[in-house]
Amino acid sequence: MKLQPDRLDGVNAIFSTATDTVSINNQSELVQWRSSVIVPWRGEVLAWPRTRVEELQREDFDALLALKPELVIFGSGRTLRFVHPSITRGLIEARIGIECMDTAAACRTYNVLVSEGRRAVAALIIG
Repeated sequence: MKLQPDRLDGVNAIFSTATDTVSINNQSELVQWRSSVIVPWRGEVLAWPRTRVEELQREDFDALLALKPELVIFGSGRTLRFVHPSITRGLIEARIGIECMDTAAACRTYNVLVSEGRRAVAALIIG
């Protein structure tokens, strides 16, 4: 499903999503990801070594603190899966919002937020 019709200058936008891929318009090129990924509103898009919610650890979300987001949108894969608050404790203590949803919804929500100028990070499980 195509999500982003226009490019947002200087912002990472999620262009399209499918069951096993996400296409991200990062700076001047469109990159297709087939594995889990971290998409900050600006800067480098990063591979995320987690493929299932059960693998997540607090350190996975604590690492996102360095990106200085207002909020993190967590895409849990094909279905909505919530992350235990102990895993996101670092974000909560830093007063950074965290929202959990399936990956397709997370991609759509991320695009809306960054188009409004928000400092959002999408942490997406793909596959």
